[in-house]
Amino acid sequence: MARPGPSPQQALASDSLGWSLLLAARVLAAVGGGKSLSEALGVLAKEPPAARAAAQDVSYGVLRRYAWGQFILARLLSRPLTHAETQSLLLAALYRLETRPEATPMVVDQAVAAAGELAGGVFKGLVNGVLRNFLRQRESLLAALAADEEATYQHPRWWLARLRRAHPENWLSIVAVGNSPPPMTLRVNQRRGTVADYMIRLEAAGFSARALGAGGVLLQKPVSVEALPGFFDGFVSVQDAGAQRAAELLAPAPGSRVLDACAAPGGKTAHLLESATLDLLALDIDASRTKRIEENLQRLGLRATIQVADCREVAHWWDGQPFDAILADVPCSASGVVRRHPDIKHLRRESDIRRFVHTQADILDALWPLLKAGGKLLYATCSVFPEENAAQIDAFLVRQSGVERLHEEQLLPQDENDGFYYALLRKAA
Repeated sequence: MARPGPSPQQALASDSLGWSLLLAARVLAAVGGGKSLSEALGVLAKEPPAARAAAQDVSYGVLRRYAWGQFILARLLSRPLTHAETQSLLLAALYRLETRPEATPMVVDQAVAAAGELAGGVFKGLVNGVLRNFLRQRESLLAALAADEEATYQHPRWWLARLRRAHPENWLSIVAVGNSPPPMTLRVNQRRGTVADYMIRLEAAGFSARALGAGGVLLQKPVSVEALPGFFDGFVSVQDAGAQRAAELLAPAPGSRVLDACAAPGGKTAHLLESATLDLLALDIDASRTKRIEENLQRLGLRATIQVADCREVAHWWDGQPFDAILADVPCSASGVVRRHPDIKHLRRESDIRRFVHTQADILDALWPLLKAGGKLLYATCSVFPEENAAQIDAFLVRQSGVERLHEEQLLPQDENDGFYYALLRKAA
């Protein structure tokens, strides 16, 4: 069957490198304008799968290299470039030149072709000149870059300072993991089968994997969910090994009345329901994100009551019946999952940490009265900053009497898991 050609408005073929660079430029410009990467990737929704995957790969790569491209561009441009998509195209092309040096002539050629699709093509000469100057000056530019902390470690300076204070022995490894592609870890639905059963299915499908934790499987190489055996039949979900600790730690007894207070997109909700039959209420403040919870539970054959609500506004959603267990997976800096969400390094500000800390404290104070005597609350973040984690719980124990800290763990980002913090609290009987 003949492949459809470009539309009259599209001079680049949809399977060309130039088209993927152009798409990535649009995504990156949207992130530069303040959108999250997940929102910005919406521009790719109608693209063919191969073009979408290629543009997404470039977008993630550029964002992981926080400040690297900006450092290079600042020294190659005589004055700041005010056209956001062209600047983003240059960042995308520089990333490809650095990571695929064997394709240098094609990258330059295709980037110039992509520039022809932007601003009437007025920046084609600029793009060509900047990229060729980079190739000529590469060694001296990289030598200068080594003296710039942000460009070298690919994290904001304030972020690096916080990591050094909080994790003086581990900050370099945290940074290195944050700049790397994440692993693909699966959670086997215990209602449908065992890890051993699913490992057999993966092997039959030609995938290499190994068991990880109580119910996880770590793939040797990431694959599309469409390729996973039984994914659409609810046999397995994609969930980081660190995130799987939530259901394992809270471990509500069968028949328990459970609240998942900040539930979207529903991974931890589903894991709780896979582990036991529960009367579970899942809340989220964002209506569009609660739809993700519904979709995930439907795929897995699970049921819960789902409501759109701010968990802090108890009078608007609580029926007065206390809960046996509460999962408070609170909003946070997401500093432990930055390799999955590299746009965070661009969008987050140090002042945001204080705002998150206040929100987290408000959530704890609002939910604690809803817990039965003897009940358990699991406080969870995907942060590595102490203010959001141990310090937050220490402050809560000062404010609130009758709280027993049963368990506490800080998972630092590493090859097998992202960064998470958990504190399991019990209310005095």
